[in-house]
Amino acid sequence: MAKMTLDQLRALRAQKQEELETRNVEGKDIQVIVGMGTCGIAAGAKQTFDAIVAAIEKHKLANKVVVRQTGCMGLCYVEPTVEVIMPDMPPVIYGKMTSDVAEELVVKHLVEHSLLDNHIFDKPAIDIVKR
Repeated sequence: MAKMTLDQLRALRAQKQEELETRNVEGKDIQVIVGMGTCGIAAGAKQTFDAIVAAIEKHKLANKVVVRQTGCMGLCYVEPTVEVIMPDMPPVIYGKMTSDVAEELVVKHLVEHSLLDNHIFDKPAIDIVKR
């Protein structure tokens, strides 16, 4: 590896600090949780996770949203699964969330505050959802 200049080191440091900041959970009230059990990974959850992170960065939501991973959510038949928890909306578990649907999830749910009806596989009963 070639030696780096001081400016290159400073740029690398700034880039790594920015990457670490995206992982900071302080002050973020929206959670996107991707099921990354073996069933989810086999169904493409890693690609979905990466696509969600990219879409969040694209829409400049990284300062509001924390993306986490968890084990199996118990909905193996509709993997990959993604749970979204945000204020003023019911917690929802989406299924069949491929990387192709990640952009739609971010735009519809996180930006427009509406649900992706064709991907919902678990949500609270209608009588407890505020309208």
